[in-house]
Amino acid sequence: MGSLGAPEIILIIVAVLLLFGYKKLPDASRSIGRSLRIFKGEMKGMKDDDVRTKDPAATTPVRGEVVTPAPAGTDDLSAQLLEEARLAESRAAELRARADRVRPAEAPSAEGQR
Repeated sequence: MGSLGAPEIILIIVAVLLLFGYKKLPDASRSIGRSLRIFKGEMKGMKDDDVRTKDPAATTPVRGEVVTPAPAGTDDLSAQLLEEARLAESRAAELRARADRVRPAEAPSAEGQR
């Protein structure tokens, strides 16, 4: 029951011929073939773009720093948190500067949008 037999296929062909006519059928099939070829080429181009963006040489590894906590009672917690925030901000500024050097000049910066 799931497959098409000869009578069903003949009926479909007759219906298509009645809808489009025998003169327009070659043009319609040709345009469908062109559209499928274009679609296939675009899909291949998208896959190639994905492969190019995953270039391992273009990525930079993230370096983590291990900070040992000060013994309890020897240092003020708020002062320690302020120092960690200052270090994080300086690291972020360093990374932003490095990204700006790598990024093309035509890309708008975040400061210009504010």
